[in-house]
Amino acid sequence: MKKQVMFREYPDVVDVDDLCKMLGGISRKLAYRLLADQKIRSVRIGRSYKIPKAYVIEYLTQDP
Repeated sequence: MKKQVMFREYPDVVDVDDLCKMLGGISRKLAYRLLADQKIRSVRIGRSYKIPKAYVIEYLTQDP
């Protein structure tokens, strides 16, 4: 069975602006809330978040 590739146009590690676009244009405030509440796993480097694309896909494909 062929796997569907999600977010092919994005790099393997994205920032908050890319995350907003990937999730359909959500606000930066909501994106930061998802990261702070650890709904989407991420790595914090200094004051910025780096989000592996795999974690965004994991968030979108998890069971409710």
